Amino acid sequence: MSTDGLAVTLRELAWVIHKRIPERAGVGPLPTTEVALLKQVIDGPGQTVGELSAALGLRQPNTSAALRVLTSRGLVVRSADAADRRTSRIHPTEEGRREHEAIAAAWAASVDDALDTLPESDRSALTNAAGALSALARAMHAAE
Repeated sequence: MSTDGLAVTLRELAWVIHKRIPERAGVGPLPTTEVALLKQVIDGPGQTVGELSAALGLRQPNTSAALRVLTSRGLVVRSADAADRRTSRIHPTEEGRREHEAIAAAWAASVDDALDTLPESDRSALTNAAGALSALARAMHAAE
């Protein structure tokens, strides 16, 4: 498989996982942007809207709209920055952490279930590629 073929395959795999997971996790419909934003808030609590936008490659209005959804669902809260009251810091709620954990567990279960349907040779190849895929993810993050 060419690197172009690998890139397309990884994109398709990511898309299939992203679009099915919130429903499977029992958290209801949660668009991909909100799932990514919730994860970013949990991974780095206290970020500003601008910082979240930059980290996810989103425009600030899109980030703000997604944050309104997450806030209305009780998954994140805004708090005023102690040094600059005009700036809001975004933090996950306990409910947000629980939903994120449910999504992560459903994500893993979905992949595990699909892996169980594959022949042993494919499962082994994918398991052996995990380290290289992690290195690829780190390289892509470093290039951001």
